Amino acid sequence: MPHLRFNGDISLAEWQASAREKLKELLGLPLQRGESDFELERRDSFDGYTDYRFTVESEPGYFVPCHLLLPDGDKEKYPLTICFSGHGAGMHIALGRAKTEKDEKSLADWHHRAMGPRSIKEGRAALVIEARSFGECSVKGYGTSCTETAKTAILMGRTLIGERVHDAACALDAVLKNFPIDEGNIVATGNSGGGTAAYYFSALDERVSVCAPSCSICTFEGSIIAMEHCMCNHIPSIRRYFEMSDIAGLIAPRPLVIAAGRTDPIFPIAPTEECFASIQSIYDSVDSREKCALLIGDGGHLNYADLLWDKIHALGY
Repeated sequence: MPHLRFNGDISLAEWQASAREKLKELLGLPLQRGESDFELERRDSFDGYTDYRFTVESEPGYFVPCHLLLPDGDKEKYPLTICFSGHGAGMHIALGRAKTEKDEKSLADWHHRAMGPRSIKEGRAALVIEARSFGECSVKGYGTSCTETAKTAILMGRTLIGERVHDAACALDAVLKNFPIDEGNIVATGNSGGGTAAYYFSALDERVSVCAPSCSICTFEGSIIAMEHCMCNHIPSIRRYFEMSDIAGLIAPRPLVIAAGRTDPIFPIAPTEECFASIQSIYDSVDSREKCALLIGDGGHLNYADLLWDKIHALGY
């Protein structure tokens, strides 16, 4: 039994105070921030929105490439979607823009990966962040290089997931400071590794209104431990303290909408349902069962965006 697993012996609020600090410690947080909190690189107009390309210096000397897609219109403030990319070519896929023929095929076959344009379609601004070791921030400037950087992070008492969470917090700070965003309507979403980042980010950053990960939430024993996964999924010692469902306890009672694939080979549906049953118990402890949902798509490992957005809207966001 994990040492800090939520069992209802104390109130959820009391448990969250100590559990959140332990999770930060396990992720290697906090990190020192850099001095440049926002540097606009360019502004481009597209059909229905404007794309602001900017960087934030999340650590001294490390600049995170970001895009803020802002819908055309005259709203005083726009709801925001934070789009966390999973393993792949880079954030340009989340922007719906191909750099290679392989990218073109990927977007044609897996259009749901273009999370930024989908957010615009939903009438929302979109923050797209280049995750560490992905795309422009990978060793080769395209694709992924998680193994090398995750090993280095662990040697330094850090984790790659922690670094990605830190970068996202810095990027969100910049967006809220420089753009007309409704701070009461922020959705964090992503598939696979992107869903994992969205999950941990939402657990630590209470500015997130709704967490909506796809194909990434499962018991540790049923997925991360049971089969080969990218090194960036591994947080030293986390299973000593938490089960995957306990991370949801740091999100509750805020809405948590989880999507899963019935035939997903790396986040199998049976342990995913087991994990969700534990999540429901946590939400039950604060009379908020209606704020968590598991949506099962008839497919494999992919972003079930339609299921997620239908439920997010049903929740009033």
